[in-house]
Amino acid sequence: MKKAFTSFIVALIMLFSSGYSAFSQYGPRIPKSPEINANNSVTFRLLAKSAVKVGLSGNWMPGWGTVMDMKNDTGLWTLTVDPLPSEMYTYVFVVDGVRTIDPGNPLTVRDGTRIESMFMVPGDKASLYAVNDVPHGTLQKVWYNSAVLGMERLMYVYTPPGYATSSQKYPVLYLLHGAGGDEDAWTTLGRTPQILDNLIAAGKALPMLVVMTNGNPWQAAAPGAGPEKPDQGTPNIGAMGQGKFEESLVKDVVAFIEKNYRVSASKENRAVSGLSMGGMQTMNIANTYPEVFSYYGVMSMGLMDMSRFGGKNDPEARLKSLEALKKSGVKLYWIGCGKEDFLYNSVTDLRKFLDDNKFKYEYLETSGGHTWPNWRIYLSELAPKLFK
Repeated sequence: MKKAFTSFIVALIMLFSSGYSAFSQYGPRIPKSPEINANNSVTFRLLAKSAVKVGLSGNWMPGWGTVMDMKNDTGLWTLTVDPLPSEMYTYVFVVDGVRTIDPGNPLTVRDGTRIESMFMVPGDKASLYAVNDVPHGTLQKVWYNSAVLGMERLMYVYTPPGYATSSQKYPVLYLLHGAGGDEDAWTTLGRTPQILDNLIAAGKALPMLVVMTNGNPWQAAAPGAGPEKPDQGTPNIGAMGQGKFEESLVKDVVAFIEKNYRVSASKENRAVSGLSMGGMQTMNIANTYPEVFSYYGVMSMGLMDMSRFGGKNDPEARLKSLEALKKSGVKLYWIGCGKEDFLYNSVTDLRKFLDDNKFKYEYLETSGGHTWPNWRIYLSELAPKLFK
């Protein structure tokens, strides 16, 4: 009996010792954060015992950079926000003035050099962006040579469910990001693979490839994803309006995809769409290469005067390009913009120009501004209209 009791004490000591060792090695347990409550309110928690002030900044808050103070209970900072509509959200903690991601949340997204934590509030919107129990496509990171830009460049290629075992030839959507983004933007922030998986599974969109390139002509790839160069990642606003990326997309990217993937190499099976800067590039492609694509999607963009971006403001040439686009046999010219978007007036100007010249297009106006929640909606609305 005494021997058994002694063994029990030894085992107990070893248990506490191992627990202390684990605590010393890994630190205290990270509190659950965020926690989505039954009424869709959300509770955030951060253990920061030495912090003097902790706040929360989220993309659902009014105004850019709004910070809500969190409450401190012996080093555990908490805040519960009011119920949120179904959607994908991003946020950071602000600890004594320093922005940081949530250590309790493994889900993050990157927008340029900005990294934020992410969560979804369940419901209709989130179900479209979520990883659901449906057949899934494949996302590849592919290097290709751009003779136009004089470098090896990186792009993401989504192939639909069944591509690997099929003999079918597929149509292709070339999807372009905005200023500050790169080839990763439409996958992490835009949730393109999930949206396409879900639309295809529901029979709302045809199976298609989606090609997501780096729209910055001075850049080979996202920061850290490609070989370092002295000027890598340095913004060159003038290069945006000179048409080099657009030329590269048509001559390098389309050619590479049609050589290396099982796709339908015809105008009727090509679409191009982009947001903000990518919307401008889409407009430029329509004006300069009307023979290449049959479907266009312009998101949150309407600027026609390219002089501020190193291009030209030539109304006569613009009208001539529109007439060429009409004759090319466009199947869809689609425009989407939020009412609070800072480029809303430019979209109004673009629509007036198209109306005045009797050019047919489709238009979707939503609430909100120049944001990813809108662009995810636009993709989910545009994709079912393609290649029909």
